[in-house]
Amino acid sequence: MNLFFQQIINGLTLGSIYGLVALGLTLVYGILHVPNFAHGALYMVGAFMSYFFMVDLGVHYWIAMAGSAAVVAILAVLCERLVFHPLRNSPPIHDKIAAIGILLFLEAVVQMFWGSDFRRMSSPFTGILNFDGLIIPEQRLLIIVGAFVLVFVLQLFLRKTMTGATIIAMAQSREGAFLVGIDANRVAMMTFAISGALAAIAATLYAPINLVYPAMGHLVIMKAFVIIIIGGMGSIPGAIVGGMIIGFAEALGGFYISTDYKDIIAFGLLVVILSIRPQGLFAKGAH
Repeated sequence: MNLFFQQIINGLTLGSIYGLVALGLTLVYGILHVPNFAHGALYMVGAFMSYFFMVDLGVHYWIAMAGSAAVVAILAVLCERLVFHPLRNSPPIHDKIAAIGILLFLEAVVQMFWGSDFRRMSSPFTGILNFDGLIIPEQRLLIIVGAFVLVFVLQLFLRKTMTGATIIAMAQSREGAFLVGIDANRVAMMTFAISGALAAIAATLYAPINLVYPAMGHLVIMKAFVIIIIGGMGSIPGAIVGGMIIGFAEALGGFYISTDYKDIIAFGLLVVILSIRPQGLFAKGAH
């Protein structure tokens, strides 16, 4: 039974990371209808920024996380201002091409400074908790708790603040938001900043139990797109639930079937769920 609960912890860990990345992705899509393929590169830059702050500058883990979130948030805003905003009236394919261009550019910049080697990032949370035979590394517990706290804070921000209300209004009706005088540029920049910060925090949480390398965002962003399609494009609850579904499917499927098939299981779930419910589990704009 402990082995089963061990996989539940692993599923929660994976689901938390996938959910945080998918949250940023679905926020941007829900408001601007931009499928930001560069989001995986922002996740990767977040990991390298934390690595740089901790290893090269010697700062504490929490300070490195905050610094990385700030840097990637600014980078995401620059992407919106310099790339996506000028293309707002262009055909939709232009946004997708531009996003792929950003992805390739950021990977090239990171490889120029750090090379293509795999790197390991340390964490102050190296202890292991033992609950009657159930082994839980502190870093995994931090990921799970941190993800739920971030989701709770984000929901409070969206529901209880004026800025959050403008983001929800834009997601529900762009035309209606314009009519009541909401500044679309400000909302777009804020959304990209939140998206980038979430990606950086997710990368910093996950990097100590994974590796840091330039291509680390590829599979994560593919899973994030699967998650927001399963959950419903633009739906925040859908991103959270979808992340957990994929996380549990990978953990349990990898343990009981084979780790070789865990990615196939995730993409197979996408096909099954869309066959039953093509619009995803949650309607767009459900906050």
